[in-house]
Amino acid sequence: MFRTQVAFCTLSVLLSLSFGGDVKSRSCNDVRQAYTAKGFSLASVPHQEISGEHLRVCSQGYTCCTSEMENKLSQQSKMEFENLVEATSQNLRTAFISRHKKFDEFFLELLDNSQRSLNDMFVRTYGKLYMQNSEVFQDLFTELKRYYTGGNVNLQEMLNDFWSRLLERMFQLLNSQYQFTDDYLECISKYTDQLKPFGDVPRKLKAQVTRAFIAARTFVQGLMVGREVANRVAKVNVSPGCSKALTRMLYCPYCGGMPDLKPCANYCQNVLKGCLANQADLDPEWNLFIDAMLLVADRLEGPFNIEAVMEPLDVKISEAIMTMQDNSMQVSAKVFQGCGHPKPAGVGRSARGITDTFNARFRPYSPEERPTTAAGTSLDRLVVDIKEKLQGSKKFWSSLPTSICSDERVVSTDSEQCWNSHTKGRYFPEVVKDGLTNQQHNPEVEVDITRPDTFIRQQIMTLRMMTTKLRNAYNGNDIYFQDSSDEGSGSGSGSGCTEGCTTEFDFVATDAPVVSADRSDGQAASGSSAQPTASASWASVLSALLTSLALQLVLHWQWR
Repeated sequence: MFRTQVAFCTLSVLLSLSFGGDVKSRSCNDVRQAYTAKGFSLASVPHQEISGEHLRVCSQGYTCCTSEMENKLSQQSKMEFENLVEATSQNLRTAFISRHKKFDEFFLELLDNSQRSLNDMFVRTYGKLYMQNSEVFQDLFTELKRYYTGGNVNLQEMLNDFWSRLLERMFQLLNSQYQFTDDYLECISKYTDQLKPFGDVPRKLKAQVTRAFIAARTFVQGLMVGREVANRVAKVNVSPGCSKALTRMLYCPYCGGMPDLKPCANYCQNVLKGCLANQADLDPEWNLFIDAMLLVADRLEGPFNIEAVMEPLDVKISEAIMTMQDNSMQVSAKVFQGCGHPKPAGVGRSARGITDTFNARFRPYSPEERPTTAAGTSLDRLVVDIKEKLQGSKKFWSSLPTSICSDERVVSTDSEQCWNSHTKGRYFPEVVKDGLTNQQHNPEVEVDITRPDTFIRQQIMTLRMMTTKLRNAYNGNDIYFQDSSDEGSGSGSGSGCTEGCTTEFDFVATDAPVVSADRSDGQAASGSSAQPTASASWASVLSALLTSLALQLVLHWQWR
């Protein structure tokens, strides 16, 4: 009888334990299906819930996850997050890549078309005389292209040299009955500014070419810098704290047996604001950079339009040549007076036929004869398109968490039936603000606010230096070559604003020393009557040189 009672009691306990186990252990079939759909093996996936003491991120209650599963899901969440950031920033990055390519192709083809047009016209108009001196014009375009492609070219000096060389060649052709030594030709070039043999064309053309090329080159460099910064920042560095938060948000529902449950939208925002805190800190400098790009874009379709400068370049140079020919007698007399009378040339050399050649007045092409528009488009169309893209890119980095957490593929549309970090239900914590310092009280992500991401800080500095260069270009100044003359024309690489453009613009700044250098440069270029002290002047020059050197180092490896 006693044995029968013991056996009965034992059976009752076993049945009780079995029944109790069935109540606590739920099936993991849904998790198994979702897990294998991610491409993982089912070998380590339990059929029913197991105790979760081994888990490090998800709940340690009953779970469908093993340690191996949690590790794989953690890696999966990191990869999916990186892909989400890249996909969300794809349009921005593509815009900078494609528009940089379009603008670069346009400007280069515009230069080639202008050179080809000048060559064809001058061959037809001046024939052999042009062919014998064509290297003067070829060198002009070579230097313009070298400047545009990032070469260390002082536009003011280069253009002055072009007109001096052209004067020397013209003077010899118009006075071919004389023999000129190198010293005499050098003396002639010294009288270029005083004699103005080409009329007002060199001064006007120098101002137009300088400011147009500064704007064009700087704008394309800005597109390149925007492209590079966007590409780099889109490749996020996932910290350990971020990795845990992502795993908890995206895959702890798997471990809880709810693989189809998506996170609450506000929960998602807090996680991503913590993970992308450093990216959000890029936004202020990014917005200043975009504002500067938009202002230079306005210049490109206004007074600094390189297309409007380059297309009639051949006509303007020919007008200058004709002016020189018309005034050849007066110019020669003044040169002879200042440089001395040259020696007569040998027998057989005379000026016969030269005057007749130059009297063959330049006839510009009719519109249908002109080369087709560069790159099959116009600068105005390109600028309208890029301005729209630039406007849409403002505040991009701070709005990245909102953009991702608005995607129905990522978050639940039902604020009551969503994953709130530990169960299904409403998410109550408030959404934190953007940026690193505001993550101190982020309830979802552990963020060390005392250690900013050095890589993001480098990108901020790159944007800051490019913004400084764009501001200078907006005012017609090249950061590499500041014009120290007080000449009102603003020729060379100083201010080119002589007709219909504002010579100074006040920017909201984030870095006082940089703005101080900007403003002193702008005042010098605009011919301000207030003369700075010697120490202030040297400080301004030193600041500009340091900024220039830093920017050249940043851009050197990027440009072509």
